[in-house]
Amino acid sequence: MSPLSLPDRLARIAALMLVAGGAGYGLAHLQTSKAQAVATASETKKPLYWYDPMVPGTHFDKPGKSPFMDMQLEPRYADADSDSAGGAAPAGVKVDPAVIQSLGVRLASVQRGDFGESLDAAGVLDFNQRQVAIVQARAGGFVQRVYARAPGDVISAGAPIADILVPSWDGAEAEYAAVRQTGDAALTAAARERLHLLGMPDATLGAVSKGRTRNVITLTTPIGGAIQTLDVRQGMTVAMGQTLAQVSGLSTVWLNAAVPEAIAGQVHVGAPVRAELTAFPGETFTGKVQAILPSAQADSRTLTVRIELPNRNGRLRPGMFATVHFSGAQTPVLFVPSEAVIRTGTRALVMVAGDGGRFQPVEVRIGHENGDRIEILSGLTEGQKIVASGQFLLDSEASLNGVKATPLATEPMTPAEERR
Repeated sequence: MSPLSLPDRLARIAALMLVAGGAGYGLAHLQTSKAQAVATASETKKPLYWYDPMVPGTHFDKPGKSPFMDMQLEPRYADADSDSAGGAAPAGVKVDPAVIQSLGVRLASVQRGDFGESLDAAGVLDFNQRQVAIVQARAGGFVQRVYARAPGDVISAGAPIADILVPSWDGAEAEYAAVRQTGDAALTAAARERLHLLGMPDATLGAVSKGRTRNVITLTTPIGGAIQTLDVRQGMTVAMGQTLAQVSGLSTVWLNAAVPEAIAGQVHVGAPVRAELTAFPGETFTGKVQAILPSAQADSRTLTVRIELPNRNGRLRPGMFATVHFSGAQTPVLFVPSEAVIRTGTRALVMVAGDGGRFQPVEVRIGHENGDRIEILSGLTEGQKIVASGQFLLDSEASLNGVKATPLATEPMTPAEERR
């Protein structure tokens, strides 16, 4: 990678400063709103307790310095929305509507709809082993001429490979000509069959029947494709049935995908498949699963799934790498935007929007992702309002206020979880 120029470095530094400034601005708004609420409450209310903002879960009954950090304890006042009879305030953290608007908080709904299970796997293109042609010597002789061919060349159907001089045809042709002059149909047929058994093709037999002698045969490839092997050189001696070349067709190619055996049961023969190749960014190639090979790879614990792809214009080359997307069955599930989920490493949280500008972190159990949506297995119900943008700032404020996330209830596993 070439080093960045000075203008490029300055542009990147400016972009990072804008991002950091935006996050700081949001936090500053939250803290300013919080400070204003505290100042107002201090004039009219008595603190419920004092706490250390860095350890909000520990409460103290009088002001002073925190035993955890070298900072003053902050007072906590009864929330204005608490019950008039002295009941507890509603759960969650409250944020002023003006601050919510300035932070660009965007809400979304928990929805239910068809959600296709998807599976991605790595794959490699290979030759279609059902499209293989073997070029053999039909008669023993000498290689009189070879054409400019080499392994790896792409040739069309009927392309010549080599000219073979067949000395044994001379005597058989003379015998055939003599027998034809006798007018004996049975002997003529026998002489013709002998030429055929010596490897003379029908086209050459037709020329011999018209009185033209032939003792050189040109070997051609029956299909177009890439030459895999080429074992013929000018002047060499060849025997009848000797393999001189092998050609693999390119009209279709195989895509061999490595699917982990733990989830291979989701793939079945005939399933539609989409493939993306690094060689053609932005393009998608479609095909179907042709076979699931019976043996697993012991080192990687994967099964090989074979997909056949059409190869128009020969663009797909064996050896190319691809990302394979398998489409599963469509099932109705609950889902939310993927960006709404806060992943902490040990659990997943979603900020649920309540009444009066309150937000409560809720622990959820997530499933598969499908594009920009993610499946919710438990923790939410259909129609709930959640935060899809700005949830990290709200979660930070909830942590500072000692608001704990609503834990997952102990529930039996759903059918979707059991399948996993």
